Amino acid sequence: MAKAVEEIDRVVGKESRLVHESDFGSLHYVKACVREAFRLHPVYPFNVPHVSTCDTVVAGYLIPKGSHALLSRYGLGRNPEVWTDPLKFDPDRHLDGTGDHNSVVLAEHDLRFISFSTGRRGCVAALARLLQCFTWAPLEDGKGVIDLAEAKDELFLATPLVAFPKPRLAPHLYPKTN
Repeated sequence: MAKAVEEIDRVVGKESRLVHESDFGSLHYVKACVREAFRLHPVYPFNVPHVSTCDTVVAGYLIPKGSHALLSRYGLGRNPEVWTDPLKFDPDRHLDGTGDHNSVVLAEHDLRFISFSTGRRGCVAALARLLQCFTWAPLEDGKGVIDLAEAKDELFLATPLVAFPKPRLAPHLYPKTN
């Protein structure tokens, strides 16, 4: 989170404005965080079912015409044959390694995981604004530990994560309410 906030502060700043869609081209680490979140924690367990319109071969398997195809988002994103240390949240795995990071795109064309279908702006914009505008702290439970153990359905945390926001920007940047 600290790396993403530092990137937003460097690209956008903290005093003059909120992050805009035009900034996304320079928010490579934030985009990598979104990709990693959708890889590790998909919104839905399966994609929308598809029916093949012709015989085809995918990963060496024949998919006959008329077959119903249903892909596990969870299985693809956590496949140890594709991902090193697949259960670890590591946004750096989506960066190109050159330091330039211009290749971070939100769509996943290689089917190593199924990205989202709500548009390229929604998730990055929400995450960027939440990181830019607030410092986040977990609920103080006396243990000082955040429990990321997953529930039996493996799509949700067993114990809900409760975090409290604290404004981190100049007051004039926050909308006024009547």
